[in-house]
Amino acid sequence: MAKIKTSYFCQSCGAQSAKWIGRCPACGEWNTYVEEVLQREEAAGPASWKSSSSLQISNKPRPIAEISYSEESRFDTHDQELNRVLGGGIVPGSMILIGGEPGIGKSTLMLQIALNLKKQRVLYISGEESEQQIKMRAERLGAQHPNCFILTETGTQNIFKQIEQLQPEVLIVDSIQTLHSAFIESGAGSISQVRECTAELLKYAKESGTPVFLIGHITKEGNLAGPKILEHMVDTVLQFEGDRHMTYRILRTTKNRFGSTSELGIYEMLGTGLRQVNNPSEILISQREENFSGITIGATLEGNRPLLIEVQSLVSPATYGTPQRSSTGYDAKRLNMLLAVLEKRSGFKLGLQDVFLNIAGGIKVEDPAIDLAVCASILSSFEDLAIPHTTCFAAEVGLSGEIRAVNRIDNRIAEAEKLGFQEIYISKFNLKGIDQKRLGIKVNAVSKLEEVLSSLFG
Repeated sequence: MAKIKTSYFCQSCGAQSAKWIGRCPACGEWNTYVEEVLQREEAAGPASWKSSSSLQISNKPRPIAEISYSEESRFDTHDQELNRVLGGGIVPGSMILIGGEPGIGKSTLMLQIALNLKKQRVLYISGEESEQQIKMRAERLGAQHPNCFILTETGTQNIFKQIEQLQPEVLIVDSIQTLHSAFIESGAGSISQVRECTAELLKYAKESGTPVFLIGHITKEGNLAGPKILEHMVDTVLQFEGDRHMTYRILRTTKNRFGSTSELGIYEMLGTGLRQVNNPSEILISQREENFSGITIGATLEGNRPLLIEVQSLVSPATYGTPQRSSTGYDAKRLNMLLAVLEKRSGFKLGLQDVFLNIAGGIKVEDPAIDLAVCASILSSFEDLAIPHTTCFAAEVGLSGEIRAVNRIDNRIAEAEKLGFQEIYISKFNLKGIDQKRLGIKVNAVSKLEEVLSSLFG
């Protein structure tokens, strides 16, 4: 009888050790190492995915000039938001990992995509729900697809048997943490099981040219559960975000080998499924009849998509001695920098004021183009003077108080004009190439922060 080989893995980061240790040297977490069996049982069952002779790839080195390839076209998912974050559609043979909190809507999104792919044969593998539960969700979504097949199975050996018989064109796995390979003796969801099952599915995807969607769990810190190598193995990593108590969901790309990682997809959770939000600026700007102090509109970009977002500020005297600085959806360090600029360059005494900043809609913004909107919002609340809701801002603020130019200003201006704004403040260095006569919006070009403040507050 062969000797059983075991090793210890960190359940937090996936680091491996020959013996148990109290603190992981890789991530610094305590008591996260567990023992897992590594021995592969050759007689446990058939190979998980055997390549046919037609799929064998030569291992001999070849000059890069002699390597030929065919330009494979992406196919449409019939979901504009998912197409956008994937870079234009699904690439054949790609592996896509989707993570998110429990109950956020990952399974609903994937089942909705499976039912919308009318021209492809789709196999939906579920290790968490029964066939009846999936059928109930499909009835609620109100979509029918005769070539969408459901398989409730967790063993990879049986899964690949069904795949060989069905020959699907798209494979969806819900979730990767529930799969179990007979080659690994540890339990489902362990570090070695997740790594082995992902490797088997990756081999299948690359050799057959079938795109594979994996749904993944996340930890309490918000990171994808399992070893970090899981994110390195897949081609695309998508993060499904949002408050489960709110209706809007955000699909964000954190890794994409076939497209940009700065794209954003927005959905609205309804009783009949996820609705695509084609014009997110309308939901990111609150509808109000009168002007309130501390509220401004900033023009930002998420990938190729221009967005107009609402910046809300509240400035009040510090009650407990030490002023508070709170920021939601915006970098707190950059907020402190802008407060220092306003105090040093513009003379506003904000050192003894509590400052609270919020980006409406629940999104996170890293674009420096909303700096001017943040400054105007803070001073509007500080002076208790409202800024007209038909005014928006698109400029970066420097440390000396100068207004700096931002990229793709024409797209930002066009989005503001489309939504009915009457004027926009930009840097005067952005005026090159802009024909103001053709625009239906007034463009205020400024070079210093003082010019903006005197124009807004007198």
